[in-house]
Amino acid sequence: MNKLMRGLNKAWVILLVAGMIILLDKLSKDWVRQTIPLNSYKIPIPSLGEYFVFEHVNNYGAAFGILQNQGYLFVGIAVIVVVAILLYARYLPLDQWFVRVLLGLQLGGAVGNLLDRINQGFVTDFVKMGIPGRFYWPNYNIADSSIVLGVLALGVYIMWDDLRKQRETKSEPPVAENVNA
Repeated sequence: MNKLMRGLNKAWVILLVAGMIILLDKLSKDWVRQTIPLNSYKIPIPSLGEYFVFEHVNNYGAAFGILQNQGYLFVGIAVIVVVAILLYARYLPLDQWFVRVLLGLQLGGAVGNLLDRINQGFVTDFVKMGIPGRFYWPNYNIADSSIVLGVLALGVYIMWDDLRKQRETKSEPPVAENVNA
């Protein structure tokens, strides 16, 4: 029991953020499935017109629609990501709260899309942005957004933290060696 409590102490931020993302993702996808017929759209913000729409589509692939009909592969990848994040949380120092938030975004997104794949066999996507008649970004959802945001921000944070550590190392005076030995 003590080991479980230590694990929860280190993972609570990750689990809280993941839980919020899973809830928002599920509520938004349920709303889309109930209010927007498949392959049709609504304009949620009239002033943005067709630059930003909610278009209900079923995605049988990965991000950007690649690797269509590889559901078992994506379920396997999602399970590996979930396990890896939860295991890594045990070793992450408690003061790394920002990293925990970013891992929570990734975990919540992975679980949100995993639930769709298990329950439906596909992921419900609905956010569509772009320039009408020219280019649209592939449809996505809250889970996709949280994964992308979590991964990109974690990458930027790791690079920034590495640069900060390099600068600290360069600014420290050299350690004098003991010449009397």
